[in-house]
Amino acid sequence: MASNSEVGGSSADYETMMSTSDVELLKRAWRNEKAAPEILQYEGALVERAKEQIELVEETIEDYVENGKDPLVVSLYQMDLDRTQFLLRSYLRVRLLKIEKFMFHNLKSEEAERRLSEQERVFATKCADDLAKHFEETVLLKLPQNYQSVLKQSAISEVDDMVPQPHLETFVVCRSNNFVSLNLYEEGESPETVEMERGDLYFIRYKIVKGAIESGQIDLI
Repeated sequence: MASNSEVGGSSADYETMMSTSDVELLKRAWRNEKAAPEILQYEGALVERAKEQIELVEETIEDYVENGKDPLVVSLYQMDLDRTQFLLRSYLRVRLLKIEKFMFHNLKSEEAERRLSEQERVFATKCADDLAKHFEETVLLKLPQNYQSVLKQSAISEVDDMVPQPHLETFVVCRSNNFVSLNLYEEGESPETVEMERGDLYFIRYKIVKGAIESGQIDLI
């Protein structure tokens, strides 16, 4: 961030345009999304605020350049603008990669589909339709009828066993934001808990901390 002396009286306006908290929240959302094996809830409100802040700072930079503002001040604004744009693009890009990788799963699972934005849902549907059409025209229609499904290995399959799914049992590195107690095993199994203090780092199965990540108690790193 630019200092008060550098911006000279406009620090309050600057903080309004490029909120430090929103930048940190965007960085947190990106890190969680990048480290999680499944797609997480879309941070719609945060993304919209980031877009508005980016537009406002871009206008401010243009105004400063036209009015001959100190190039150092302009460069400081530009650096923060570049950082926010990088975080926003990275966050959206990693979500698109997951949508492409697990497109059929994301559309088949109600829980996963609810986490998509409307634009992401449209994108996933279009990708799935195009991929299914491509497979049918190039391969599936040339196979026996019992093996022409995009989602199942054969007609006798009871589940969609050709649909890639996120591996929720994968291990992740996480940090606790406050005290949290987690059950290490599934319901019905021998109870055993792990207690995490604020700032504790753990290497643990994603499935165990999934709920705590969604509630903001734990962050992935």
